Amino acid sequence: MKTVIGIDVGGSTTKIVGFQGGKLIEPIFVRAHDQLTSAYGAFGRFTAENGLDISDIDKIMVTGVGSTFLSKPIYNIPCYSQVEFPCIGKGGLYLSGLDKAIVVSMGTGTALVYAEKDKESVYLGGTGVGGGTLVGLSKLLTGMSKVDNIIDAAQLGNLKNIDLRVSDITKTDVHPDLAPDLTAANFGKVSELASKNDIALGIINMIFETVGMQAIFAARGHGIRDIVLTGNMAIIPQAQKIFSSLNTLFDVNFIIPPRAQFSTVIGSALIGAEEK
Repeated sequence: MKTVIGIDVGGSTTKIVGFQGGKLIEPIFVRAHDQLTSAYGAFGRFTAENGLDISDIDKIMVTGVGSTFLSKPIYNIPCYSQVEFPCIGKGGLYLSGLDKAIVVSMGTGTALVYAEKDKESVYLGGTGVGGGTLVGLSKLLTGMSKVDNIIDAAQLGNLKNIDLRVSDITKTDVHPDLAPDLTAANFGKVSELASKNDIALGIINMIFETVGMQAIFAARGHGIRDIVLTGNMAIIPQAQKIFSSLNTLFDVNFIIPPRAQFSTVIGSALIGAEEK
């Protein structure tokens, strides 16, 4: 039974997945200093761990910013480059089980796609706010640049020392849609006593609220409530709480599916499996 492989080549991380007879082979990722080393390393590890021979593989679907580095067949297996946006949409619907949704890919930056079953995904735009923002601002404001350290610090943070809330500027209900705990200004009430933990959480919260509001506007424009969050940023521990609060405030349905970080590479493999 032939297998279709999907590879998402990033700057230093490569994700790889497979579909065999319509069944998902669990994805993995590897890190390396350059795209070619990362891609070949991921391929070797993936085939070894899953007992796949070269003859078992029908084709390789390549996407991501580093996909141009793989312009030739890998071990004589045909490689086909895929534009990232259809992969984002396809993977988001597969993981969520939805027929249509706004799919958000949160990586170094953020991309938004409108996806509908059996239709071509539509790229809606995006923002430069994402994982790159997290690392850059954290390095400037806290001295931390490792994502794991930033996340751990944020676990102990308190947004009351960072953000200005609606309840901070009014004692009465200004508007039914303006809940008291709604953010009026990110970093609008920074205390002199704010710790690195508070600042780390403030940065994460600002990124997620910015991305969340863009996704909400996109969902309203398409008359739907379901928003699927994917990419490496989606699995940060603080994401669930922050996006759940946006669900309540704005009557939408943010979903972080299992394997959210592998959504785009899953989408690329699915496209390859469906093509004859």
